[in-house]
Amino acid sequence: MSNYLVTGAAGFIGARTSEMLLAQGHTVTGIDNLNDAYDPRIKEYRLKRLQAMPGFTFVRADIAEKAILEHSAICNSQFAGVINLAARAGVRFSVENPWIFLESNVTGTLNMLEVARQSGNCKFILASTSSIYGANPAYPTPESASSSEPLQPYAASKKGAEVMTHAYHHLYGIDATILRFFTVYGPAGRPDLALFRFVQWIMEDRPVRVNGDGIQSRGFTYIDDIVRGIIAALRPVGFEIVNLGGHEVITINNLVTLIEDLTGKKARVVHGPPNPADMFTNWADVSKARELLDWAPQFDMRKGTQNLVEWYLAERSWAKDVLTP
Repeated sequence: MSNYLVTGAAGFIGARTSEMLLAQGHTVTGIDNLNDAYDPRIKEYRLKRLQAMPGFTFVRADIAEKAILEHSAICNSQFAGVINLAARAGVRFSVENPWIFLESNVTGTLNMLEVARQSGNCKFILASTSSIYGANPAYPTPESASSSEPLQPYAASKKGAEVMTHAYHHLYGIDATILRFFTVYGPAGRPDLALFRFVQWIMEDRPVRVNGDGIQSRGFTYIDDIVRGIIAALRPVGFEIVNLGGHEVITINNLVTLIEDLTGKKARVVHGPPNPADMFTNWADVSKARELLDWAPQFDMRKGTQNLVEWYLAERSWAKDVLTP
């Protein structure tokens, strides 16, 4: 079994990745600064579950600070892989405060690449985003589509992280896989994204705020599908960029209808102006993931959303109060 470093370990994807690695018998050192980018209660919920599992070590620290390289749990450990899932995420907030996105997503990635270099040039995985493809890519979008015209600082910061990763691959021979995620959802997901918000708002009979007319669409990807792809990407590949995305694309209007059907409750939809930072749609071409990683999404939207609804009902006593901006 191997020892892995997972950044963003209390985050949505980081927590589930750590859980799956631990369940496979690996050891995990998890880093998270538990910031308030969204309601910390859900991060504390995820972290508490992890800390109950054998083989998990938690480091509360910020990967953007160079001092992380001298932390005893980092510099005295040998890792088989660094899985960099920590990030400031969110296309809209990045417009308001781009500096913090640069620090976390670019400087943080640089520091984690240094950890990989110090750990014998171990495997490095970087979480990137479908937002990097900009306004008018081909659909479904292949990895070869241009990523040089980002629409907001969030995507631009991820582009910076990607090219820094390539530089370390070139200079030091670090085996690196960049994974571009397409709109991840599932139990204990991010409360600033549509699925969590819509389930909470519909269940609690709150107004369901939709930007624009709701005909914009997303290729949502269930959390366990994403994590299976991350673990598959630990294999040596040299340097590769790979899409991980769902095989279903659904409009926001149809997403609301699906949740109404699963919860048996009617949504009170309120339409607002469209947000210029948002892409109109995203849809992943995952043929490279199939070929390189032997990966394919297994959860359809209905099953994945049902799992989220069931989790919400089980945790409703506190989840109903989680802030959903």
